[in-house]
Amino acid sequence: MRFDTERSDPLMTSLAEGVGTFILVFAGTAVVTASALYRPIAGIPFNSLAIGLTFGLVLAALVASLGHVSGAHFNPAVTLALASVRRFPWRYVPGYLLAQLVGAIVAALCVWGIFGPAAYGLPALGATYPAPGAGIGQVFLAEFLITFILVFTIFAVATDERANTTVVSLAIGFALAVAVLIGGPVSGGSANPARSLGPMIVMTKFTYWWLYIIGPISGGIAAGFLYDKVLRRVSAPKPEEETTVLGRAA
Repeated sequence: MRFDTERSDPLMTSLAEGVGTFILVFAGTAVVTASALYRPIAGIPFNSLAIGLTFGLVLAALVASLGHVSGAHFNPAVTLALASVRRFPWRYVPGYLLAQLVGAIVAALCVWGIFGPAAYGLPALGATYPAPGAGIGQVFLAEFLITFILVFTIFAVATDERANTTVVSLAIGFALAVAVLIGGPVSGGSANPARSLGPMIVMTKFTYWWLYIIGPISGGIAAGFLYDKVLRRVSAPKPEEETTVLGRAA
C-alpha cells in the first residue's frame, strides 16, 4: 500500500479507488441485504458471520489486487488518516474521496437492481443505522474504536518497512472482519464513511449520517497518529546476550 507519486496518475489511481470501493461496498451490502431478507446465505443481520467475513475477505482480495495501483484505501477514513501524517499526498485526497463515494453509490444502486424493491425495506440497501436502543454516544464510540482497529492495522502492516509484507492483505482483511463483527450490533459496523453514505444517498434516508463520518474519520486519524508518531519509532527488545559462568568469572 505504499504510494509512488512519481509513477502515479491522479485520474487512474482515483478510478482504481472507485472500482475497489464499489466492489467492497457491493459485496458487503449485498450480503447484508440477503441476510436481512432471510435468504439462505446468512441468518438475521446482527447474528450473521457472513457479513463480517464478506467484508473482510473482499478487502483482503482488493488489497492484494489493487494495493500496488492506488494504495488500496477504499475508505475516506484511511485516506485522511494517511494524509494527516504525510503518508499520502494531500493533492490526491479530493479525487480519492469523490471516487470512493461514487463507487459506494453505484454499489448501492446495483444491490437495489439485484434484490429489487424488497431491498428498500428492512435491509435499507445495507446502509448502517444505529441499532435499536443504541445512543448517539454509543454509536460514535463504536465507529471510532472499530475504525481505530482497522487503520491501526493498516499503518502497522502496510506503511512500516519492518513489517512482513506477505501478510498485509490478510491482516487488513481480518481487521475489517473483526471491526464489522464488533460494531454490527451497535452501529451496523461501518468503519467507512463511503460504505455508509452510499446506501444512505440512494435510500434518501440520512439518520445520524454525521456519526458515520465523524466517528470513523476521528478514529482513523487517532490510530494514524499513534502508530506513525509514537510506535513507528519503537523496536521490539532484543534478547540479552547469554553470558556463561566462565565469561562472568573472566
